[in-house]
Amino acid sequence: MPASKLPILDFVLSNYKNFNARATRDATLAYWRHIEGGGRMFWAVAGAMSSAQLGITLAPAIRAGLIHGLSVTGANLEESLFRLVANDHYKDFPDYRYLRKEDDTKILDQRMRRVTDTSIPEDEAFRAVEKIIVPMWKRATEKGERRFWHDYFYDVILQLKRAQCDGEPNDCWLLAAAKAKLPIVVPGYEDSTFGNIFASYVKTGECSASIVKSGVEYMGALYDWYGGLSKGKGCGFFQIGGGIAGDFPICVVPSIKYDLQKSVKPWAYFCQISDSTTSYGSYSGATPNEKITWDKLTEKTPMFVIESDATIVAPLILRALLECKANPAAANAAIKRSAKK
Repeated sequence: MPASKLPILDFVLSNYKNFNARATRDATLAYWRHIEGGGRMFWAVAGAMSSAQLGITLAPAIRAGLIHGLSVTGANLEESLFRLVANDHYKDFPDYRYLRKEDDTKILDQRMRRVTDTSIPEDEAFRAVEKIIVPMWKRATEKGERRFWHDYFYDVILQLKRAQCDGEPNDCWLLAAAKAKLPIVVPGYEDSTFGNIFASYVKTGECSASIVKSGVEYMGALYDWYGGLSKGKGCGFFQIGGGIAGDFPICVVPSIKYDLQKSVKPWAYFCQISDSTTSYGSYSGATPNEKITWDKLTEKTPMFVIESDATIVAPLILRALLECKANPAAANAAIKRSAKK
């Protein structure tokens, strides 16, 4: 029997019937219908997804035209770059739940910075990138240039030689995004490692804070980017986690409508993968219905919440979508067959 061209999609269609599994299936199929119909998709990525190597599936999805814009935390932006330049120097700690304070002190002394079950190497990641990006900041200061935060990282990653990369370039979402020239917003980048490093150079007077455009300017650019992305079938919103990575860009629709007082298309799709519990006033755990009252979504928006671990669910959805993109006729036939069962 020949191997299926759609192993992940077939698995989802056959097994994901109820609860969060059903939400995963329905969100995947609605995503595919939106893209197949000519729509676009904007992703918001929180958490430590780059350190969790989401790029293995996110980068191919960008190259395949399944993702058309991104909002990411400063940490996710830089950690995609770290994985590319220093992957072989990372250390994993599968038994991290049983580490003692003394164990973490030893990890500190090894110049490793732990993120749950893995760790980023200080010298091979932070300091190696610092040698490349700081001269860029200083040149921008001398010339009086002003750019967005991600533009500096786009320049860094595009100038890297293969010999400078420990990781697989095809698994780096930042490289894929830079090559595709995707619009990116990085709200609150200041609390990232390189946001702190930049602040130190500003404090010493070696760099000017003005060389990085502000979050307000990011929103101004997003007004324009959204106008382009939402043409035709509209633009959907796919969110991993909560916090500023999602809260900032989803506001672009009501801001255009109420603050600029211009007509705007609503978001055409919404899905959030979250393990945050719904709580009093929680943005991260708020259900999509709450967003209706803020005019971020409408009652007609296809909306899904998958209460699960994004490191498990997001690669599954992306792989299924990549199968659909590569074999659209077979995928649509499989989806049609499953609907009859």
